Amino acid sequence: MLGIVEGFEGELCRIEVEGRVQDVPLSQVDQEVRAGDVVEWKDCKWVTNRQKTESRSKEIKALMDEIWEED
Repeated sequence: MLGIVEGFEGELCRIEVEGRVQDVPLSQVDQEVRAGDVVEWKDCKWVTNRQKTESRSKEIKALMDEIWEED
């Protein structure tokens, strides 16, 4: 199962999974997870999927570059 980290609020991590945002206790989130990361449920914890996070970041950057591209 994959999700995208929206951010952190107190002792909770907000993760979007299949279009729904879930509040997850920090005890279930790897301490290296950051806002914007693509995460996966692995060994009873949400951990960063580095490959998918990097791919998503590149895709977002390309879209932003396209929008801000000067004619």
